[in-house]
Amino acid sequence: MPAPADIPFSTTLAVRDSCLCLHVQRAARAVARRFDEALRPLELTNGQFSLLMSLNNPVPPSMTTIATVLAMDRTTLTAALKPLERRGLVKVTTDPADRRSRVMTLTPAGKERLAAAVPVWKRMHAAIERLVGDADRLRADLVAVS
Repeated sequence: MPAPADIPFSTTLAVRDSCLCLHVQRAARAVARRFDEALRPLELTNGQFSLLMSLNNPVPPSMTTIATVLAMDRTTLTAALKPLERRGLVKVTTDPADRRSRVMTLTPAGKERLAAAVPVWKRMHAAIERLVGDADRLRADLVAVS
């Protein structure tokens, strides 16, 4: 096996300063931390808020639908649902139209928690949009690469 090649430190610095993947990851973590902090008094994380919001649907959505909306695999979705189920915020049941599938609904407690979280989300979202500048452009660019 050949010896590994040395990569110049200047390459490391160039990647650090220009890598879109790195900058998107760092920004995503920073934004997530801000939302987590804002939602903490409601005992929600940003991911739980997004999951609850995705379930705010007049027709109970399927696991596949929500996994697609949240860009996660079904295994990750199932793991994310468990604590919300234990806390009585979400109910997962068999889909009456397809007994092999499951659908999810917000419980009354889940609806209350989500309703309390929306104003918190609105305030934090507005604050982050002010930091970003052209938020519509950023959204469009992020959608274009997703």
